[in-house]
Amino acid sequence: QVQLVESGGGLVEPGGSLRLSCVASRIINRPNTMGWYRRAPGKERELVANIDNYGRTNYVDSVKGRFTISRDNGKNTVYLQMNSLKPEDTAVYYCNVLNVFNTYWGQGTQVTVSS
Repeated sequence: QVQLVESGGGLVEPGGSLRLSCVASRIINRPNTMGWYRRAPGKERELVANIDNYGRTNYVDSVKGRFTISRDNGKNTVYLQMNSLKPEDTAVYYCNVLNVFNTYWGQGTQVTVSS
């Protein structure tokens, strides 16, 4: 069973930055896509960003130009660099890895943007 462990969440002021990390407990069969979702209070879970084996990325419009997703296959890790954070970015952020066989989820990490 693969476990995904997120870290890097916390409380930050508007305009600040955070970097989320997600480590998989073992190599996940490739090709796979690694990504980040979030669920804000009272809202549906949404895809924030993902990245495939070839480094192709996809972002929700609201974070384009502010967030950057990257992956390190040697470390089984995906990152989300979040800059210029806004209060509306407040949510629980979930790591996700999927391939043709399975979908894996992390437990989530809270990101709160508030002054």
